Amino acid sequence: MPGELTLPVASLFAFTLVLARVSGILVFVPLPGLRGAPEAARIVLAGCITLALAARWPAVDAASLSASRLVGWAVAEAAVGIAIGVAVSIAVESFALAAQVLGLQAGYAYASTIDPNTEADSGVLLVFAQLAASLLFFAVGLDREVLRLLAWSLDKVPPGAYVAGPPAAQALIRLGAALFSVGLRLALPVVALLVMVDVALALLGRVNAQLQLLSLAFPVKMALALVVLAWGCALFPRILREISGQAWTAARQALAP
Repeated sequence: MPGELTLPVASLFAFTLVLARVSGILVFVPLPGLRGAPEAARIVLAGCITLALAARWPAVDAASLSASRLVGWAVAEAAVGIAIGVAVSIAVESFALAAQVLGLQAGYAYASTIDPNTEADSGVLLVFAQLAASLLFFAVGLDREVLRLLAWSLDKVPPGAYVAGPPAAQALIRLGAALFSVGLRLALPVVALLVMVDVALALLGRVNAQLQLLSLAFPVKMALALVVLAWGCALFPRILREISGQAWTAARQALAP
């Protein structure tokens, strides 16, 4: 006699709610090439992560769950995922902010290329910083930390229990302030050196007005920016761990019941 595969309605509802939370996270988590990937690939990725968290699925009483309540819970779950995704994205965007500041000062803003994530024209240094930060995201193991944070959120904030309030907004606002702080800390050493180069070239121009300082300033500033950035690359993983630690703390504070 052929067997029949049955799926309880409660398990289907739990899968839907966890999938909504995972999908909200994947909207903002800076995975390389995810935004340009086909829709089917992103749906399969979200489904696989949801199935991997089957042990943490909530217990849903399908008999007492109405359609309107299910929709409300799904929206709340998506909000939880978006909060986690925004916190993770802010940790990586600090490198993009530093590259945006440096690109203008070092002269790299005059050259643009296609950003593989947004498929729009962006500065060369900005695209390089985004790709480097995305690779460091995996190199330092932040992808595993995102999964741990997701599993923690399923234990601490089950579906239907999350209510956004002022603490959640305050935690994300403080994390946004940390984004600007870390970005400026990354950019200021190079910017200070470039300001010194500008002062030196200005003094040289006062001594000899016949020098073509504009054609000299571009290669000097671009080369110095690359040298200092190459020297500071060894510090980037530690800085990313520092800002990501603040992001995890902010996400837990935002989701605190």
